[in-house]
Amino acid sequence: MSQNTGNGSNGAADAPALGGTRGEALRFEEPVKLKGRKRFLQSLQRISSSPSLARMGRIPSSNYRTGGKASMSCVSLASSSSAYGPSHGNHSASQTSVGFSTAPTSVVTTPGPDVQTFELNPRIRIVGQHLAGQAATAPLTAPLPPEVRSATKETQVSTSTEVAAVGGDYFSKPVLNVVPERKPRVIDFWGEMPDEIKVHIFRFLNPREIIHCSAVSRSWQRMCFDGQLWTNLDTQEYYKDIPSMSLIRIMTAAGPFIRDLNLRGCYQLWERWATHGQAMSDACRNLQSFSLEDCRIDRSSVHYFLLRNTRLVHINFCRVHAVNNSAMKIIAQGCPQLESLNVSWCLHLDTQGLHKVVQSCPKLKELKASETRGWNDKAFLLDMYKRNTLERLVIDHCDVEDGSLEVLFQGLEPEIDPLSSRAIVPPRMYRHLNLSRCNRLTDKGMKYLIHNVPQLVGLEVSHILGLTDDAFRNLFDETPLLTHLDMEEIDDITNTTLQTLAQSSCASNLQHLNISYCENLGDTGMLPIMKSCPELRTVVMDNTRVSDLVLAEAAAQVRLRDQQKPLVSAQQDSSNHPRTPKVALHLEVYDCQNVTWTGIREIMSRNTEPNRDRIVNLKCFYGYQPTFDEHKKRVETGRMESAQRLERKWAEYMIATEEAGVGGAGARRRRRRAREAAMVHADEEEGGPRGGRRRARSGGCVVM
Repeated sequence: MSQNTGNGSNGAADAPALGGTRGEALRFEEPVKLKGRKRFLQSLQRISSSPSLARMGRIPSSNYRTGGKASMSCVSLASSSSAYGPSHGNHSASQTSVGFSTAPTSVVTTPGPDVQTFELNPRIRIVGQHLAGQAATAPLTAPLPPEVRSATKETQVSTSTEVAAVGGDYFSKPVLNVVPERKPRVIDFWGEMPDEIKVHIFRFLNPREIIHCSAVSRSWQRMCFDGQLWTNLDTQEYYKDIPSMSLIRIMTAAGPFIRDLNLRGCYQLWERWATHGQAMSDACRNLQSFSLEDCRIDRSSVHYFLLRNTRLVHINFCRVHAVNNSAMKIIAQGCPQLESLNVSWCLHLDTQGLHKVVQSCPKLKELKASETRGWNDKAFLLDMYKRNTLERLVIDHCDVEDGSLEVLFQGLEPEIDPLSSRAIVPPRMYRHLNLSRCNRLTDKGMKYLIHNVPQLVGLEVSHILGLTDDAFRNLFDETPLLTHLDMEEIDDITNTTLQTLAQSSCASNLQHLNISYCENLGDTGMLPIMKSCPELRTVVMDNTRVSDLVLAEAAAQVRLRDQQKPLVSAQQDSSNHPRTPKVALHLEVYDCQNVTWTGIREIMSRNTEPNRDRIVNLKCFYGYQPTFDEHKKRVETGRMESAQRLERKWAEYMIATEEAGVGGAGARRRRRRAREAAMVHADEEEGGPRGGRRRARSGGCVVM
C-alpha cells in the first residue's frame, strides 16, 4: 500500500480523481472551515449497519451483517484537517480505491480484534471537499442517534473541542454520560398535606371565617365541618349572621366533639326546635358548658339536652322562659358534676326547684337566681347553709328579708358566744354577693354578714332604700379582701360611710367603687378615699356633690403612684421607642354640679406631664367630653406638644366664654373674643386649620 496518506499535499497530487479511470489521480479540495454543530457532525464518521444510516438512504457494506441487532461498531474521530482519514463509500466508489492505502489510522492503543476485518481492496468515500473555493453539495455524514446526542448546544461545543483534541484516538476517552433533562414535578401542597395539619391551620380562623371557607370546594367544605374544629361553639358574636340550617348542620356534624355550646340570642332556631331539636340533642352528648341565654326554645328540647348530657359543669338558662322546676329536677338527677347554674329571670321557676339542685349537686359553687321567688323558705336556706360550697350568690330583685340572711349565714338557733354575743358558726365561703334591689332588707339583716364572710371580694347592695351608715360601720373591717363595692342610689348613707371605708382594712385593696346618685356624699368623704386607696381603678360618682378638689386629688394620687411604682424601667426608658401611657384610673362625674372646666383642665394638665406612665380617664359633662377625648387620644399616641396646645386653646376659649357672659362696658368686645377663641379651639380640636384658613361653620344648635 502507499504510505503517502500521512501527507495531505502529496496525497492530493498522486490520488486519482473521483469517478475517473483507473490510474488517474484523484483531486482533493480544501475543506471549508465549519463551526459549531456542523463542525462536530463533520468530525464524527461512522462505519456501522445501524438503522439510522439505512433511513438516510445509505447502502450498508457487504462485509457487515444487517440482520442482527443494530449497533455502532466504530466511530472515527479524525480531525477535519486530515485529508486521508478512513472513509467508506458505496459499491460504486470501491473502484476508485486502487492505489491508495486502506490501512487503519487508529493508534496502537485502540482496542480491536487480531483478525483482519477489512478488504484488501477497500472502498473509499470522500467525507468532504478539500479544494479551495468548492463547497459540499450534500451532507455526507449522519447525525448521532437521539439517545447519544447531547441535550444542549454548550455540551455539543465542549464535546466537539474534546474530540478535535483526541485527533483520532476516540476510544481512549471516557464515555460522556448525559443525564436527560427532567420535567419539574408539580406538587399539590394542600392535597398532600396531612389532615391533622389542615385542622391545625383552620383552628387559627374564627367561626365566621371557617363558614366562608366552606364555600371554596367540596374538600374544604368537608374539612370546615370537621368536628375537631368545633369543640367550642360560641355564637355570641355572629348569631345574627349565621343561618339556622348552617348552625344545625354544624351541631349535627360536630356534635360528638362539642364541649362548650353557647347559643345565646339565636332566635332563628325558634322554628327549628320542633323538627330538629331531638336530632341536635342526640348529636351533642358530650357537653360540659351549655348556654341558652335569651333563646326562644320549647320545653321538650331543653329536657332533651339535659337528659343526654350528664357531664354538664356550667349551665346558663338566663331569661329562658321554658325553664321551670321540672328542668331543675332533671338537672338534680342527671348532672352531679354541676358547678355553675344561672337561672336568672326565669319566670316559671322558684326556690322549690333550686332546692333539689342544692341537695343533689355537692360541687355547686355559683348560683345566679335573680328575680326568683321563695327566698323565705327556711328549709331551702338551711340546706344552703349546711352545704357551704357556694362562692358566688346573685339574688338581686328577690324577696329576701332579714330573717333569710340570718338562716343563710348563721343557720337556725346557733350557739352564741357569751363574751362577744356573736354566733359561733363556721365562716361562709362566699366571695361575691349581690343583694341589689332587695328592698325588704334593713341594717339588721346586713349585720349578719359581719364576721361570717371573711373571704368576701365583691359586695353589691345598690338600690336598697332601707340601709344607713349603721349597716357598714363594722362590715368593712371584717372584709379585708374587699375589692368591689357597689352602693348606688342608697339615699340615707353619708360621708361617714366613706370615711369608715377609708380607715378600714380593705382600703388598701379596694379597686372599684360606685356611689352614683348618693346625693349626700361629697368632698368630705371622697378625698380620704382618694388618699387611702392606692389600688383604685374605677370610681363612679355621677349625681353626687363632689367638686373639682376630688378631680385634682385623683390626678395627684395617680402622679404619685406613677413616681413610686413606674411601669417603664430605666433600661426601657433609654430606648428610642416613645412612651405610651396607660389608663390607671377611670372617673365618672356625670351631672355633678360642682365639677367645672377647671377640674377637667387639671386632669388634662397632669396627663401631659413628661415621663408619665399612668394617666386618668374621665367621663364628664357632654360639652367637655369631646375635648377631653381628643386630648387623651393625643397623649396616648405620644403627641404631648399637640395635647398641651389643645389644652391651652381650650382654656382660652372657656375663659373668653365666661368673660362674655359678664355685662357692662366692653361686653360686645368680650363676646367677639369669645367667638374667636371658640373658632381657634374648634380648629385645634380638629387638628389645626387647613391651609391657613378656617372652615366655615354654622352657629350650632340653638336648643343645645
